[in-house]
Amino acid sequence: MALTKQFVKSKSVYKVTFTVPAEAAVETKKVALVGEFNGWNPEEGIALKKQKDGSFKGTLELGAGEYQFKYILDDAKWENDWEADKYVPAGVDATAENSVVVL
Repeated sequence: MALTKQFVKSKSVYKVTFTVPAEAAVETKKVALVGEFNGWNPEEGIALKKQKDGSFKGTLELGAGEYQFKYILDDAKWENDWEADKYVPAGVDATAENSVVVL
């Protein structure tokens, strides 16, 4: 899993590409991105598009700051990004963590 960031001067936002590699999505039919930017609502998850190589990708425009997020594989399995900028405890469950992208 990976994050690619590009600053768009004309809009003063970052274009962030979220990628779930093929090896992390074996037999996965769909991947959604959820986080602070959409209220952690799985029903409003951003669908990542399946690529020819089996990976899933999606791009978001976000303002400067830090955003917690996770991927949901096939509406069931919540996964962190393996290459997130950092990880933070996820609410009440002290053993769980959320991925963070820092812009």
